[in-house]
Amino acid sequence: MSNKLITPNPSRRAVLGGIAAGGALLTTGLGARFAQAQSSAPIKLGFQLHRTGIGASYGRWYERTATAALKVLNDAGGINGRPVEILFEDDGTDPKRGAEVVEKFATQHKCDIGFGTLFSHVVMGSAPRAGELKLPYFVVSEGHHVASGALNRWTLQPGITDVKSQVLSMAPWVLQNLGKKVTMVFPDYAFGHDHRDYFTQAVQANGGEVIAQVAIPPTETTFTRYFPKIPRETEVLYHVMVGPAVLTFVKELGEFYGTGARPEIFGFIDSLEAVNIASPGLEFLEGTHFWEGHPRYLQEGASEAELAYRAAVGVDDTGASVSDPADVATYAHMFSVWETLFAVKAGMEAAGYQGPDDRQKFVEAMEAIAAFDEGAEHPQGPKVFNGKTHQAFGLQSISKVEGGKLKRVHQTTMEDGFYPDEVDYTTMSF
Repeated sequence: MSNKLITPNPSRRAVLGGIAAGGALLTTGLGARFAQAQSSAPIKLGFQLHRTGIGASYGRWYERTATAALKVLNDAGGINGRPVEILFEDDGTDPKRGAEVVEKFATQHKCDIGFGTLFSHVVMGSAPRAGELKLPYFVVSEGHHVASGALNRWTLQPGITDVKSQVLSMAPWVLQNLGKKVTMVFPDYAFGHDHRDYFTQAVQANGGEVIAQVAIPPTETTFTRYFPKIPRETEVLYHVMVGPAVLTFVKELGEFYGTGARPEIFGFIDSLEAVNIASPGLEFLEGTHFWEGHPRYLQEGASEAELAYRAAVGVDDTGASVSDPADVATYAHMFSVWETLFAVKAGMEAAGYQGPDDRQKFVEAMEAIAAFDEGAEHPQGPKVFNGKTHQAFGLQSISKVEGGKLKRVHQTTMEDGFYPDEVDYTTMSF
């Protein structure tokens, strides 16, 4: 039996009377207070979370980071004087489920925006649906798909740099300091293909040569059979791997080379995210180098903003959870969640955002933002935001494993990562 309240259809006179009364209400102080009550309703942000699937290690820390950032935001008054809520939905790190989650945000939860997506194939599967639903969609994936023009005007990436910018800024240092003949090992999907394409271009532009490319399925669980494809003349082994088997990847790579001669090794920290460098079998990493978006180990001279951020997300000086040293954070990437939330705040306040009817105005306000200063809202560092390409640019770190810790040995400049625009989203229709 249903307990739903059923009311009779109102008469025409009652409806007209109600409209007239409502009009009178809006001309009084009661009307003003009614409108104020409406505008003080929470702003709802839908977070597309990789709680399960190959992105689960990231999803766990992305949820913690978003929750910590939300507390800081609301303690400071929210956005436009309104509290903010985040609704988390698991997409299984799956493109099809990703699109379903986006639709759920827009039609069921009535969210103001969607954000949080990391893995590139999920972004590519979800962004078109966000565009159809006219839901602002903020991604933190690093993929070049946003800045390349492959998506739509509703999709933005203001909280993290893309792979193309990252590799362009670091390739000169790698070639000058480690070697000229490079073999690349990368995951065989959109994110890995960005590395393959743009690092290869950067190597050639700086007088080097990529002599082999080894693509590995991102769901692979053992890697030994791929390593014999690495040519003996390789001077630099460039690796980036993702998924739950990253510890297996680095262990098997060490077993492959053993104690004999090996090339210089330059990896993206993705191959070691959520993995303790002191794990047995990783001793061979000593002396190797990694890209880090945000250094995992607390560096000398860290800013007050960095210290406050670590405390807020519950991470110690080694990059592990303060409550469990075995729980290592995805620290090089998760800052993007924090910074994206505060970028959303900046855009909504610039737009005077009140609700879904202001979504277009909000996107236009985001496109007008030129930069984000380093500070409590952007602890990783300053950002330049290109409103035409919807892409952020920032600083990159190269770290070396020394004494079982990651120590930054080089930081790029902002300009090192710039490249010509490939799209102007501001000319596209909504």
